[in-house]
Amino acid sequence: MSNETSLDNNTTAEPAKVSKTQSLLKAAWIIAYVTIISKLIGFLRDVVIANFYGAGMVSDAYFYAYQIPAISIILLGGIGGPFHSAVVSVFSKMIPNLNEKASPEVNKLFNTFLTSSFLVFLLLGVLVFVFSDVIMKIIIANGTPELIHLAGMHLKIMAPVLTVGGVVGIYYGILIVYKEFLIPNISPILMSVAIIAIISLVHHDNSGIILAAATTVGALCQFVYQLPKLKQLGFKFRPNLDIFNNPQYKNILELLFPAILSSTVGQVYIYVDMFFASQLQEGAWSAIGYANRLFQFPVGVLVTAFLVPLFPIFSKLVGEKDYDNIRYYFNKGVGLLNFAAFPILVLIILLSTNAIQLIFQRGAFNEVATMMVSEALCYLSISIIFYVFRDSITRVFYAFNDSKTPFLVALSSIVIKFILNFLFVKQLGIGGITLSTSFVTLINGFWLGLLIKKKMSMDYGIYFKNLLKMAVISVATYYVCLGAYRLWDAHIAVTQFTLTVKIIVITLLCGIVYSVFAAIVRIPYVFELYGRAKGKLMRFRK
Repeated sequence: MSNETSLDNNTTAEPAKVSKTQSLLKAAWIIAYVTIISKLIGFLRDVVIANFYGAGMVSDAYFYAYQIPAISIILLGGIGGPFHSAVVSVFSKMIPNLNEKASPEVNKLFNTFLTSSFLVFLLLGVLVFVFSDVIMKIIIANGTPELIHLAGMHLKIMAPVLTVGGVVGIYYGILIVYKEFLIPNISPILMSVAIIAIISLVHHDNSGIILAAATTVGALCQFVYQLPKLKQLGFKFRPNLDIFNNPQYKNILELLFPAILSSTVGQVYIYVDMFFASQLQEGAWSAIGYANRLFQFPVGVLVTAFLVPLFPIFSKLVGEKDYDNIRYYFNKGVGLLNFAAFPILVLIILLSTNAIQLIFQRGAFNEVATMMVSEALCYLSISIIFYVFRDSITRVFYAFNDSKTPFLVALSSIVIKFILNFLFVKQLGIGGITLSTSFVTLINGFWLGLLIKKKMSMDYGIYFKNLLKMAVISVATYYVCLGAYRLWDAHIAVTQFTLTVKIIVITLLCGIVYSVFAAIVRIPYVFELYGRAKGKLMRFRK
């Protein structure tokens, strides 16, 4: 019986695969717990920012400026970014025994990559500091002179973040190779804590300068936090530039440069959005930023929890040419992600406005800001299923040391993104920007799903069969919960307490109804999760 048939019929897999799946799920749960904590603290950070700065010119200036250092600390150097992915892909094949400390060969390559990356990012940081006003004037050409000047000031202060971003990504990659999943997922918490602490201590910051400075301090904390564990793993810091006639370094660059270009293309999407957002009302870009952070909370937990432990597995399986297990893990991982993603989509559509009122609407964050964020979030939530598939199939390309294909697919979508923004923003305003993002994510995922056939056959039969079932039961779940939502609003007055209870009740109802429907149509993942939950409960009782 094939792997796919086993999954579809919920039968027992081969012992080796059962063990590997349990290990994967265990790692995924650990990462999920840490990521949830990180995201919750990130939520608190955003609530504090919203309370002090709302959705206006100061917050717009900060979020416009932050997109530049974000290229380094999040896109290039973050979990799943090019530097992390390149390190995992190359070093996982060079380190057969994770119980031993790094060999001299591994250490030398690590230092070569670290030294060259640091020098490049240092140069970028200096250039951004010097030309910050020019950069902001180009990006937000439709903004007022006051907004452009303020954003330039913020960018100068955050320029050092560019220098540490890629280096942090290299650290992340090494730690993931050694299955040290906790530290890379804990370290982003440090930036959130730094921002919360610093801006809370300074109550009057009308320019947002303190917020920008806190961001830089937080990035430096992320950098320093990685050092002790790397030293413990046997990595000694010996700067060198042995970059010529070095085949292993060349392998890293062959994977790295297309991945950087691909991530940069993704950033171009953001710049296109910034251009159109600067034509809208004040606070529009801040609203889109808050919506994206709300969206990334559940999606980030799901994708990070599964794809971080899955990527090294994909890389090793590609090296062994074990394509059956790649298909098995892909269908298993993406299936579980989709199973969790559909009820999240239902809840966002139903509860986005109520949740934003409860979380953000206080201080400088008013009802107008709530409606802007809710509108942007609802249109963005449509992309959740496409997002899961695109990021999962991209990891398979990276496992084949192919970052060129995802780059070319992303590059081809820039014009589409601009056209969709032009068409949708006129009709939908803020929602048009996030709706175009959803469509572009769908298009990219579609092309990547087709092009992977040049490397191996993925066999999407089970994926689409379960996806259709999940879509149908999600629609049914939505209407059941919508009835409960309207019944609640008709009989219960709105207060902070009742709003909290309403969100909890509708969320629980959604989970129960969705799970019951999933069991009725025999989606295998509900039985697996039920079995694991039952096993944990039995162990707890003992």
